[in-house]
Amino acid sequence: MDLLRWAIIAAPVLMSFAVPVQAEEVELGYVNAVALEAPSSAAPAARLLEFQQYGPFRVVATDRVELIDAIDTDAPAAFASLLRAFPGVRQIDMIECPGSEDDDANLTLARMVRKAGISTHVPATGSIRSGGVELFMAGVKRSIAPGAEIGVHSWQDSDGLEATDYAANDPVHTPYISFYRDMGLSDEQARAFYDFTNSAASFDDVHYMSAAEVARFGLLTGV
Repeated sequence: MDLLRWAIIAAPVLMSFAVPVQAEEVELGYVNAVALEAPSSAAPAARLLEFQQYGPFRVVATDRVELIDAIDTDAPAAFASLLRAFPGVRQIDMIECPGSEDDDANLTLARMVRKAGISTHVPATGSIRSGGVELFMAGVKRSIAPGAEIGVHSWQDSDGLEATDYAANDPVHTPYISFYRDMGLSDEQARAFYDFTNSAASFDDVHYMSAAEVARFGLLTGV
């Protein structure tokens, strides 16, 4: 059974002016965000490597990439190639992600991100929806800047059925709940967040989370 998370309500094309994260936390009134500072210098050779693209990922520094598109079936292989070329990547800035065209590939990619010890950040101009939120959860550190969009909705399978069309104890739910637990949520949080994503909006709609909801479900980590 093919499962799909894809937010049909697309955000405008967004530009990123983020720079690598430093370890200083600041209070910006929405959720815990991190202070961003430009590096003092970059080697010319490193600059020549920047802005290469691997599937939905764009390299902007030897230690930082941007996510600028949906997650498709080929995304895990593209990310593996990226890591071979840039093993020092430590952060993904999630600029624009309307969701996943292939949920299995998305969860595989997310586990690759976690295994590599990479952090995820949604800048103020960022918009992640649907399966993009699962990928965000993979970060060993997760931060969101004020103004960012975090959109959730129910998944839909190849038969047109949504999560709420299946019994609560159906095994179809297990991969998601297990994934959230593996990404650091408690069992209670994992189940609650999964239920929330599927009830907050149908597959044809999207619910943008408030700061209170982000905090309630433990989507952020300490810096």
